[in-house]
Amino acid sequence: MNPPIEDWSGKRVWLLGASSGIGAALGRLLLARGARVAFSARNAARLAEVAGDGERALVLPCDAADHASLQAAWEKLLLAWGGVDVALYVAGDYLPMRAWDLDVERARQMIDINFAGAVSFAACVVPQLLRQGGGQIGFVASVAGYRGLPKSLIYGPTKAALINFAEALYLDLQAKGIGVRVINPGFVATPLTAKNDFAMPALLTPEQAAQETIDGFAGSAFEIHFPKRFTRVVKLLAHLPYRIYFPLLRRFVDR
Repeated sequence: MNPPIEDWSGKRVWLLGASSGIGAALGRLLLARGARVAFSARNAARLAEVAGDGERALVLPCDAADHASLQAAWEKLLLAWGGVDVALYVAGDYLPMRAWDLDVERARQMIDINFAGAVSFAACVVPQLLRQGGGQIGFVASVAGYRGLPKSLIYGPTKAALINFAEALYLDLQAKGIGVRVINPGFVATPLTAKNDFAMPALLTPEQAAQETIDGFAGSAFEIHFPKRFTRVVKLLAHLPYRIYFPLLRRFVDR
């Protein structure tokens, strides 16, 4: 399905959303694997701290929700490296939300960062991948995008849209030799999930999530999901008929 990547030496990788969490851990791991890594996020000081001062690291601050800012970072990357071999959209925003707490401004912010920013990212990267005749683009979504979940009124739909977007990209680009991946983690201990007020089963560290992601790229699958002891259960739930799914989930909501 996708060209496997086992050797990252010399690979040009752009990480958008690399100042903390999975993105920062991925950047460090890829540098350790010999890749050239461009680190992007809004917090320039934090990016510099994560990237270090190695010659294979490039710091390109930008705002994922601002297309002009993202485009400017991409143009700097093109000047520095001429393009990328792998582009990963790891940026994300999350706020637990219920129907009676619906905040339109925060909802729009999540939509802009979790989905609209990914579209801008693809608009920058895909033409270059087509010109060079290869490479890969990936998006960190979430198992929350599989189906409607409690307290995920806006976050879940943005991730569902991102999964659907990645699927459509794959259908267009696979025949042209360009790999497309969607990464669907379960719970990962990040500043975002720290907002949760419930127990998070099979919680991973960002470093574990980064390793799972790199292991996934060594295969050819479109979807990389982890930890499987949790994601397989969520996949099963997602295939239940509504008459079973809704009462089952409501049991957990009403606790």
